Amino acid sequence: MLAKFLLPDEFVNTVYEITPEKLKDLGIKGIITDLDNTLIEWNRPDATEEIAEWMKMLQDAGIKIIIASNNNEERVKRFADPLGIPFIHNARKPLGSAYLTALVKLRLRKNEAAMVGDQMLTDVLGANRLNLYTFLVRPVADSDGLVTKFNRLVERRVFNYLKRKGIKTWEEQ
Repeated sequence: MLAKFLLPDEFVNTVYEITPEKLKDLGIKGIITDLDNTLIEWNRPDATEEIAEWMKMLQDAGIKIIIASNNNEERVKRFADPLGIPFIHNARKPLGSAYLTALVKLRLRKNEAAMVGDQMLTDVLGANRLNLYTFLVRPVADSDGLVTKFNRLVERRVFNYLKRKGIKTWEEQ
């Protein structure tokens, strides 16, 4: 039960491990990505040059991208607009509506999309409930906002459980 909803399909250290070739091999035509601590630090307002290049590389390869963030419109818009990336703010992940809205905006079926995020309790849980392919990214910052700190506490317990069960994560890679 735990693994079905909280365990991602893949653990990746950074989003840069997610390449157009990998996505195409999986039959994935688009990604729904979290913003804070997935693409950039939660307290960095703008995209780094490296992230902008990664997103452009995906788009140039025909991979569609949308950001689904629990953060407010001003925060997400400031990041997404200069890159021309559509977004959903106040997504209320892990509830399913943001994922379904993202699929409609991307014009993709569930089996054609993947979720990329840094939190098991929001990004992975919500996407797994809809049977989307999931990538859990190692957080890009060591610090978190208040709500995320609670989620990280729960995640540490899950990681300890997975370790006891012999399930490898990026913690062991």
